[in-house]
Amino acid sequence: MEKNSLQIATELSVSPNQVEVVIALLAEGATIPFMARYRKEQTGSLDEVQLAAIRDRHEQLTELDKRKEAVLKSIEKQEKLTPALIKAIEQAQTLAEVEDIYLPYKPKRKTKATAAKERGLEPLANQIFEQKVVNIEELASQFINLELGVGNQQEALDGARDIMAEWISENPEARKNVRDLFWQDGSIHATVIKSKAESEEAQKFKDYFDWKEPIKKTPSHRLLAMRRAEKEGFVMLDIAPTEELVIQHLENQFVKTNTSAGEQVKLAIKDSYKRLLKPTLESELRLETKMQADAEAIKVFSANLKKLLLASPLGQKRVLALDPGFRSGIKLVCLGAQGELLFDTVIYPLEPQRQTTQAATIVLGLCDRFKIEAIAIGNGTASRETESFVKSIGLPTDIMVVMVNESGASVYSASEVAREEFPNHDLTVRGAVSIGRRLTDPLAELVKIDPKSIGVGQYQHDVDQGKLKAGLDDVVMSCVNSVGVEVNTASKELLSYVSGLGPQLAKSIVEYRNQHGPFKERKELHQIPRLGEKAFEQCAGFLRIRDAKNPLDTSAVHPERYALVEKFATDLGCTIGDLMTSSDLRKKLDLKKYVSDSVGLPTLNDILAELEKPGRDPREKFEAFAFQEGVNEIKDLKVGMVLPGIVTNVTNFGAFVDIGVHQDGLVHVSHLADRFVKDANQVVAVQQRVKVTVMEVDVQRKRIALSLKSDPFNASPKKEGSHQSMKSEGLTKPKPKEPVREVSMEEKMAALMNKFKK
Repeated sequence: MEKNSLQIATELSVSPNQVEVVIALLAEGATIPFMARYRKEQTGSLDEVQLAAIRDRHEQLTELDKRKEAVLKSIEKQEKLTPALIKAIEQAQTLAEVEDIYLPYKPKRKTKATAAKERGLEPLANQIFEQKVVNIEELASQFINLELGVGNQQEALDGARDIMAEWISENPEARKNVRDLFWQDGSIHATVIKSKAESEEAQKFKDYFDWKEPIKKTPSHRLLAMRRAEKEGFVMLDIAPTEELVIQHLENQFVKTNTSAGEQVKLAIKDSYKRLLKPTLESELRLETKMQADAEAIKVFSANLKKLLLASPLGQKRVLALDPGFRSGIKLVCLGAQGELLFDTVIYPLEPQRQTTQAATIVLGLCDRFKIEAIAIGNGTASRETESFVKSIGLPTDIMVVMVNESGASVYSASEVAREEFPNHDLTVRGAVSIGRRLTDPLAELVKIDPKSIGVGQYQHDVDQGKLKAGLDDVVMSCVNSVGVEVNTASKELLSYVSGLGPQLAKSIVEYRNQHGPFKERKELHQIPRLGEKAFEQCAGFLRIRDAKNPLDTSAVHPERYALVEKFATDLGCTIGDLMTSSDLRKKLDLKKYVSDSVGLPTLNDILAELEKPGRDPREKFEAFAFQEGVNEIKDLKVGMVLPGIVTNVTNFGAFVDIGVHQDGLVHVSHLADRFVKDANQVVAVQQRVKVTVMEVDVQRKRIALSLKSDPFNASPKKEGSHQSMKSEGLTKPKPKEPVREVSMEEKMAALMNKFKK
């Protein structure tokens, strides 16, 4: 059995056999979506979250094992490896434990302690540390040696303390105890750099000019905000427990007598903590808390991204898409049912040109010419004005008008992907095309954009970019494979996220499709260069072929189970097509008869469900949404208004909601529900449609406070964890000063919290 399997199984509450199977499948190149969908019998029906957790923990423990091996080899080369050391290293559960054990043996540059040892002071340090010596001065005088640079008793004692300080800092038990104090009793304290306190750039961080709170209670978004403030040079951060607490713990461990020797040990303890332990453990704590904050931020980003990618698609409709603008006009494109660009132009119905009649004639004519079924309007500048214009021109009633979130469209329009797709069109055309396609199939279009540019993250530029990319790639792959991909129309960007493919095979599929025409059946994928049996196994079930020769090629039934479905049909005396269209025939199947060593009821039930709705889309049915008529700008808002809105971003401190006034409002976590809410993602999700109450409007600073409470103006009791309880926890925050520039997300949060507590 894999040596780490039992540990992973215990930590994740699964069986060791499940862990072993998953690790083996991963080693064979299986992807998370493939295992979750097509290897349920082997994995015990583990879902994607559990599979990913096993994969990630296995990778962590593998790295830990590699480090242990390197440490053992290093100590062995020094001829200092003992059975006790081997046992201690092998039993270490964390990298920190391994490094603590290794520290005394780790090759190091010259230190105060090594210099003191070179002057022959280690025996003196040993005797003092034992604390059995009576006369310290007399003992120290024995180590005076001018040739070695020890000129008097004080120099001898100083050197001895340097050696003892290093021993204390390298003691595994001491390091563990102090590390625990840092985690349990440590506080993070931000103080402003006074020379920069009044600068305009510093104002967005003014809430942290004098901020202190327990590090174990610091939420990820606040930690990342303070770290950004420190990085930009506006505050200094200190993360540690009180010095007195740490010193007392160390003295309890190392001070044995109330003698002059004990006093020397106390001095060494203070030096060890200030000079050696505190800097290293604070750095370690900074790294660990940053990793935790990164993980939380990535988790929030991933949840938001998943909701956005799985937003309801309008489907294959002919769309007229508008990218609004004032002076530069409104870019207009017409798209076919497959998203192909049919026509583009620019209209000028708004200020300053006001060519309303001409623009209306163009739009109505194009709707008739291209049989337009829906109009998509980007939600940026001039969006509500454009919407009002479109709705005023007398469109046929069967053409729906939809506002589309255009975040990231400009990134796409300037990308290599867009240039390759539309080499003969400029940025404005590409951006309008992206807006239209986002309406018909959000997933297929958004995979072309770097997720960080979509606007649903929380401090995404401050987190570990490698881990962020890996986490978001997992989300995109999960979404793409859960929906399935039409192989004859998908872009290479969409295909690259299909299980087992990747960019190169995706490109080869598109090139083959362009040269040989549409795929007629799944097994034709074998003709793709470098697409071998393993890649086919991984991808085939997630690729769909509409109007294929074999009806199963339109479904999520894997080709490895086609023979089983054929047996279903044979036993019932019908065709596969009959089986897929007749619920009466499917009801006659006794699935237990088909259970074998390789196929169990989980797979059989999946197959039956797929035959009932072949190629079904798991996304919700599309429903049109409209903002409040007459509320187009922030100046139209009044306190107490109840308005429809769409959640655009969810963070740890609340949710941002688009209410159609070109500026998202913030629903602070304390106003997300009538009950106490700790995690905003428990209550709302990106793309969710909500009814919000306007609580506060600041037109000058473009700030809008919203609420989802049923009675938001009724003061609610103070809850644990609310802003009101922060003062009782010793958290202090100065009142916000009037900023002179556009305020940040952090400041919005703080200001709204102050407002809501009233």
